[in-house]
Amino acid sequence: MDLRSNPAFLRGLTQSRKVSRRDAFRIAGMSVAGLALAACGVQGRGTGTATPSPDAVAAYWAGKKRNGTLRFANWPLYIDKEGSKYPSLELFEKEMGISVTYQEAIQENATWFGKIQPQLAAGHDIGFDLMVMSNSIQLNRAIQLGYLAPLDHSKLPNFASNAAAKVKNPIWDLGNTYTVPWTVGVTGIAYNPKYIDGEITSVHELWNSKYKGKVGMMQDTQELANFAFFALGIDPDKSTQADWERAAAKLKEQREAGLVRKYYENDYVDALVRGDIWITMAWSGDIFQQVAEGQDLKFYVPDEGGTIWTDNMCIPNTAANPVDALALMDFVYKPEIATMLVEYINYITPVPLTKDLVLANAAKAKGEDKKSLELIANSPLIYPSEADQSRLRVFKTLTIAEEKPFESAFQPIVQG
Repeated sequence: MDLRSNPAFLRGLTQSRKVSRRDAFRIAGMSVAGLALAACGVQGRGTGTATPSPDAVAAYWAGKKRNGTLRFANWPLYIDKEGSKYPSLELFEKEMGISVTYQEAIQENATWFGKIQPQLAAGHDIGFDLMVMSNSIQLNRAIQLGYLAPLDHSKLPNFASNAAAKVKNPIWDLGNTYTVPWTVGVTGIAYNPKYIDGEITSVHELWNSKYKGKVGMMQDTQELANFAFFALGIDPDKSTQADWERAAAKLKEQREAGLVRKYYENDYVDALVRGDIWITMAWSGDIFQQVAEGQDLKFYVPDEGGTIWTDNMCIPNTAANPVDALALMDFVYKPEIATMLVEYINYITPVPLTKDLVLANAAKAKGEDKKSLELIANSPLIYPSEADQSRLRVFKTLTIAEEKPFESAFQPIVQG
């Protein structure tokens, strides 16, 4: 997935989230990479929570009906917007007769989960019927602790018909029992060509001695672990505790050789622009924002593998209006609605049919809008090729019992 300098993403990039993915996942401890490859990749296997029986699903939805009200919690700048209005939500309200209260209430997974967990544990309404959570340790806990409503897929025909096959049945939520993707992103390698000759294509370049003191690595343990897994040829999802120790040793070797300048949070981007570091782990969206602002940076998903994560719609099991929430979950999988979202958000879309609709809109547009839409439709960031998808992997889906030994293996790397 070579995403080098694509300034025509300006329209979406300048509107993307102000909260960096680093901030979101640092505290969250990301068990991510949804995309499960949740919008690209590996499918149903692994350690996901047992799927509830049809009777349990039926029991949850028994007697519940549409109330004409929906309270939706999402991340900042993560839906199509014109002034103070949200066009896709207005269409939903008009077509479905459901009034939506939309709030940018989520800034990071850990803080959000910390806020709602006591209420969910007590069986209380959290004030929202639908929320978007990253495929993280927090989301895994919410599933494992029974805080989410099992989805009634008979009420999700648009998801069934229009979602990409590879967003269905993710390893961390088999059968999309509790979640469906909102959108998706990628972790790869970024570098500053001012200081590096040639192209970077391999994860092993992060261990190259010629970049001593100029390598940036992420502080988040699961992000960090995944790149060590890639370097060792280990599938993160299949990794064992013995693999965690091997990967930790690989990272310790890198650190003790003096290659790593720093284990970064979101500040790696500024360091890369300044030349403090020359090569670093990076989120594609962060680099695109810099490119949109005129910086000459490059981004590549390593040949050995990159990480893909997903932000997911889910319904708290205490929601007052779960049927209304289910209606919106399905509504955004209409291709024309998904097109509105992808043209604004510019992240990987779980609805591949949108590509033709974006091209159709481009054919009717002029000037910069036309160019921007054409590049969106042809971008491997939003519509990854099969080759791109084959290199993307998920994080290890950790059970609550596995969190401590995993953290014990990798946390000393960033603390040391």
